[in-house]
Amino acid sequence: MKRLINILIFNVFFFPFGLNANENFSVEIEALTLVMEQYEKDIDLEPETDIELNNKKPSYMALKQDECNATVKVTEKTGLEIVGTESFDVNVCKKEINKVIN
Repeated sequence: MKRLINILIFNVFFFPFGLNANENFSVEIEALTLVMEQYEKDIDLEPETDIELNNKKPSYMALKQDECNATVKVTEKTGLEIVGTESFDVNVCKKEINKVIN
């Protein structure tokens, strides 16, 4: 019984603090979601050329610039080899994605 009370007290005091994480990272989360949706559509449109190239696994990283803007970098890897890197400027307020040309 004492253990149950300790668990309940712990959840009551520390659960609200966990909700702030989503608010702090909401721009990055929304930017990643937009880019992932667009990136998956672009991959589905590409013709399949080589079996090894189909094993590309993208990894995503988002950096918040302000309340509406973030930069998302997509790195494609096949095993340990980095195949390509693309950057996107994302405006989550307007739901716009602009590819950065290097």
